[in-house]
Amino acid sequence: MNSFKGLNGLKRHVLVVDDEMINRELLSNILCVEYEVHLAENGKAALDILKAGDCSFSLILLDLLMPVMDGFDLIKCLKEDEALRLIPIIVMTSEKDAEVRSIKMGAADFIKKPYDMPDVILARCERIIELQEDKNIIHGTERDALTGLYSRDYFIEYINQIEKYKADRKVDILDINIDHFHLINELYGREEGNNVLKSIGKTLLDTFKDQLGICCRSGADNFSVYCDHEFDHKKVLKRLIDGLSDASVFHKIRLRMGVYPDADKSLMVETWLDRAKTACDIIKGDYSKNIEYYSHEFYERAKYQEKLINDVEDAIKNKDLKVFYQPKYDVTGDEPTLRSAEALIRWIHPELGMISPGDFIPLFESNGLIQDLDRYVWEEVAKQIGKWKKEYNVSVPVSVNVSRMDIYYPGLKENFVRLLNENDLQPNELMLEITESAYAENAEELIAVVEKLRSAGFMIEMDDFGTGYSSLNMITSIPIDALKLDMKFVRNMEKDEKSMKLVELVLEIAEFLQVPVIAEGVETEKQLKLLKERSCDIVQGYYFSKPVPPEEFVKFF
Repeated sequence: MNSFKGLNGLKRHVLVVDDEMINRELLSNILCVEYEVHLAENGKAALDILKAGDCSFSLILLDLLMPVMDGFDLIKCLKEDEALRLIPIIVMTSEKDAEVRSIKMGAADFIKKPYDMPDVILARCERIIELQEDKNIIHGTERDALTGLYSRDYFIEYINQIEKYKADRKVDILDINIDHFHLINELYGREEGNNVLKSIGKTLLDTFKDQLGICCRSGADNFSVYCDHEFDHKKVLKRLIDGLSDASVFHKIRLRMGVYPDADKSLMVETWLDRAKTACDIIKGDYSKNIEYYSHEFYERAKYQEKLINDVEDAIKNKDLKVFYQPKYDVTGDEPTLRSAEALIRWIHPELGMISPGDFIPLFESNGLIQDLDRYVWEEVAKQIGKWKKEYNVSVPVSVNVSRMDIYYPGLKENFVRLLNENDLQPNELMLEITESAYAENAEELIAVVEKLRSAGFMIEMDDFGTGYSSLNMITSIPIDALKLDMKFVRNMEKDEKSMKLVELVLEIAEFLQVPVIAEGVETEKQLKLLKERSCDIVQGYYFSKPVPPEEFVKFF
């Protein structure tokens, strides 16, 4: 700041208040080299200049004994004025008792009369101005303007300072999140959203004002608390929810809390916050509970997932990701016949061995890496279909997954057409599976993409039908070529009448739409028999085969 002002020829404004003209002139001559100096002969004149607001003052040099309004009265007036209270005051006096009184009233420093040491005066003025400007910066940035809570950076720094003196005391970190906060702003307006944030801020400040605890707004809809280990976390959450009921018209707000208990003092404070947030994120979408506690298992899980994220690029490059194929059989005739296959990804990690798709696919769906994975699978599958055609003169259509994120890729159709051309394939040999949940996010976009793909000759299968967004409107709006019946219904249909009814309902819907049904997860002969009796067209599952590598799949030819 100082170098900027010096280089740009900017001068701070200083007000000298003294009833003796000789003192005013003397101080003016000392200060004018560095500052723009303004003069006043008493407290009232000084107050008029300050309240006029013609400029922003960085310092007041104040004599105490003056007519009309003395220095003590001026200090009192300034400290009661919100706009002027932050201007630092250096008292000019030779009386020690007056020095003590004025500093207790809020003066920053004092200069002894007579003014026979100009360098000392300049140095003191510069130091006090710098200290006050730094203090003003802290004052303006340490707290969130809306809630009054600390900002994240100051929150962390204050914890570091407290820990210097409380290193042996057990503490917890709380992370509090407002579920679907953006919907509050969208449905009820930003003002209502601000009321929610202010209510949480006020409740947190009230809760911890007499406790070992400080709070911050760590994100748009996130709050963090550093508190004593013995504090009742459920009580905090209840007070927050009760406060929202009084402050907001939106009464169905859900708060989640993650707790990192007994924080490990060997770790950085930032890591404490991350661990509390990890616990909070674990229960996102889980409405059975609203508090979760961080444990060592979370740490190991997070470390494991971080390794998967870091290693996926090498896995693609080194082909550690293998595409397996599970056959689909047409069961409409007397004997099942091979109809097609589904491509399923497997990760054979050089250090961790076989990794379950359930470990990495949801993870990559959440962070966007699923697109890289899908493109890799599409390339491998297209090459494999072409290879089978050349070596065995057999065309086996294979379905590949098109994730929700792939739907919004502008060159999706062009990419698939390129794969067909490069491998001498027909569009019906590379079938595309979409999940019904993609419909919920952007129905119009999904319909447009599907229509574009079908116009190019691609077959579209609706995957996991009946487990997510399912609606008759959806299934009648999206042009598809097959329905895939989720394996959960197939597994339960023998023992659960409701599951059987749902299977029959899906088959009836498919018959109405004039599209075949593919039943997943068929494992027993009885399941196959029940499905055939209800006119199911295509079956896949362990009854016929588990997913196998391409060299083993040829036995089904």
